[in-house]
Amino acid sequence: MNGLRRTTLCAAAVSAAVFSVASPVNAAPSQIQSQPDSTQVNRPFERLIVGYKPGTAEASSDTAASDDARKKGKSLHRRTASGAVVVDLGAKTTNADSTIQAFKNDPKVAYVEPDLLMQPFADPNDTEYSRQWDLFEATAGMNVPGAWSSTTGSGVTVAVIDTGYVTHSDLAGKVVAGYDFVSDAARARDNNGRDSNPADEGDWTARGECGTDANGNPVPAQDSASSWHGTHVAGTIAAATNNGKGIAGIAYDAKIQPLRVLAKCGGATSDIADAITWASGGTVSGVPANANVAKVINMSLGGKSSCSTTYQNAINGAINRGTTVVVAAGNSNDNASLYTPANCSGVITVAASSREGNRTFYSNYGTRIDIAAPGGETRRGTDTPGTITTPENGIWSTLNAGATTPGAENYKPYQGTSMAAPHVAGLAALLVAKKPSLTPAQVKDLIKTNARPLPGTCSGGCGAGLADAAKTVAAVDTTPPPSGGLENTTDVAIPDRGTAITSSITSTVTGNASSATKVGVDIVHTYRGDLVIDLIAPDGTAYRLKNSSSSDSADNVVATYTVNASSEVAAGTWKLRVQDVYSGDTGYINSWNLTLQ
Repeated sequence: MNGLRRTTLCAAAVSAAVFSVASPVNAAPSQIQSQPDSTQVNRPFERLIVGYKPGTAEASSDTAASDDARKKGKSLHRRTASGAVVVDLGAKTTNADSTIQAFKNDPKVAYVEPDLLMQPFADPNDTEYSRQWDLFEATAGMNVPGAWSSTTGSGVTVAVIDTGYVTHSDLAGKVVAGYDFVSDAARARDNNGRDSNPADEGDWTARGECGTDANGNPVPAQDSASSWHGTHVAGTIAAATNNGKGIAGIAYDAKIQPLRVLAKCGGATSDIADAITWASGGTVSGVPANANVAKVINMSLGGKSSCSTTYQNAINGAINRGTTVVVAAGNSNDNASLYTPANCSGVITVAASSREGNRTFYSNYGTRIDIAAPGGETRRGTDTPGTITTPENGIWSTLNAGATTPGAENYKPYQGTSMAAPHVAGLAALLVAKKPSLTPAQVKDLIKTNARPLPGTCSGGCGAGLADAAKTVAAVDTTPPPSGGLENTTDVAIPDRGTAITSSITSTVTGNASSATKVGVDIVHTYRGDLVIDLIAPDGTAYRLKNSSSSDSADNVVATYTVNASSEVAAGTWKLRVQDVYSGDTGYINSWNLTLQ
């Protein structure tokens, strides 16, 4: 089945996507040629690379460089093609801090770094890794192995708000204490309401057991086996890697926190909202405090509805507490703006891409999509629903063989935006592990800014493109956050050929703004030529950032503008003003930031 399953028992009930299951088949072997970050010093080295400032004797004279190394108790090995010199330490070490500091303190030195030994990356030894095209294939994989030299997710907890967790050895040691938020004992199948055991009791249902749809048809239309959906999602994020079995997780040193909200016939919005709050460190009445606060939340669930106040309040609280929220776009080949929580503000909404790099036949689309990630296709769109014709193109992960209650652990490929979202949640964990100070807005912007174009086609809009793990992780060190936290991540809708709208940032920065004030803009729109964009200073002065253009038909405005605002007092309320001056396309301000000095 492909499509978010929705219970019709009540308007508040939403459920996870369940996806086609298939037998394993071989995928193409990986081609991995990434190298470690040279700033890492957690393995032995025996030399340093020292760059001298231009104009110094050491920058051009080997004799001078040799004398300088000798003064610091070391010897010159050679000069590199770039002009830097290689200095012998005399022995292998993992700690040359005193020598490194001696060079750093030398005013003639521009930089110093360990001369690390590099090895070619081998494939992880996980037995099913060759099937994980979604991680490594050049065409439409997410380029994950290239990120592993810099970060593996250590220290980050990812909450999987889903069906709970069924024990699997490839996730053993990765799971921290979660919670069962299913308050309806009858649907929970554990004979009680909420409790501290997030075990997946199975979500199997008989035909018609969940009521009828709007047309009077039974829900589900036929008997449905348990999906073990949460466990499949968890494996994509953090399955053990290089353990000689199964699959490789994207953030394989991260922890998984299973939060059970989906059971028989789906899950209630009120339960899901409480799980969002609790996962991010908020207080939920009657539930003990969360000892393992999640920095990332994955929600591969949804239903057709506007974003409720209940959802939005919970999401806002999570983001304000510093937790990134990743959600699936939905599997109805429809506009994601019609589905919640994909249409809520502040989340990262993920569409699904295929092995060829197209938007999958089932994935939702539109201006609400932030990014695409591999979701797989275990059948073609023209094949009979429910059949399995291309299992090799699915997303392989941890699962269970039980048709109703848990049985033996196994691995199976699924398809869906439910599979795409955890790819991005795993990437978010890699980013936060590398730089814990990143805000949810910065995580979102990094992922979008460093996406690569989909190699195939995407009708309707797939956001910034295909997520690229290696490129995004590499950008963490080179992309400074907005100065002073001057950022607004609240979505503001831009009416089609309507009046101008504004989004505000209040500054307490002293003095005047800079002559090189930076305005970072992230606007989702299906025809950016429609837009006129201005920065409005606290005194009302307008600075034009972008004019409209009938020939600029590209999607979205993701750009940083430089403004000479040196005549403006920095403190006060600054506004981004946007107006759509042509008809036919719509969008919204996703976020913007301001660097005043």
